[in-house]
Amino acid sequence: MASMIGLLVAITALLSSHCASADWSNATATWYGDRHGACTDVCTYIYCSWCVRIPGRRPHEAPFSSMITAGGPSIFQDGKECGACYQVKCSGHASCFDRPVTVVVTDSCPDCVDEPVRFDLSGTAFGAMAAPGQADQLLNAGRLQIQYTRVSCNWGNGLDIAFRVDGGSNPNYIAVAIEYEDGDGDLSGVELMQSGAAWQPMQRSWGAVWKYNSGAALQGPLSIRLTSGSGKTLEATNVIPGGWTAGATYRSVVNYNPN
Repeated sequence: MASMIGLLVAITALLSSHCASADWSNATATWYGDRHGACTDVCTYIYCSWCVRIPGRRPHEAPFSSMITAGGPSIFQDGKECGACYQVKCSGHASCFDRPVTVVVTDSCPDCVDEPVRFDLSGTAFGAMAAPGQADQLLNAGRLQIQYTRVSCNWGNGLDIAFRVDGGSNPNYIAVAIEYEDGDGDLSGVELMQSGAAWQPMQRSWGAVWKYNSGAALQGPLSIRLTSGSGKTLEATNVIPGGWTAGATYRSVVNYNPN
């Protein structure tokens, strides 16, 4: 049990740092999936064993470590908030520990419309709000009133932004899932620049996936410019090489400041 507590503390430190002034708001929390995990794929970040588009990736593995959440419409915002980080805590149940834990928005909860703000947490994340040894009692409650605050994402360990090329891409069309943005965690705009060309806007396809249809063969290498939710820009120069492969992941050497 002591090792589990240490793991959860480490995950919280890895994923997020506190905002300068944390303002807590009220929300409802439920949980879904396995009691010690979850399955989510709307944002295209992670996949369970039955999600075969990226064999071998599992939500319980780092860096997500199952500390994930689906969001109701006010949190998910049609996929615009994919990657956003929140801290959540509970205090109204006997098993609550009143210690915040950090979760990442990776999925949609379209049925979460009965409250203004709803987090549908993984079983792991829901249980992490419990006092030591009382995760099962908290999970048995099923639904809790919680407090939440938006925080800066900090993936740590030198993890830079990655671009995973969607399997449906072709020489004239590319779609990429953008992962591991520090800071805001979410994006308001993405642009693509072919070799020797000007910047062109990409369109959000769904969740964390952005697409661009050139109408002609794309000329690599491709650079990508990101605009975060708060308007900060960042360029990943020549991040996708000429001769790129659908389904491949290309890692940049840049990321936002997490503070």
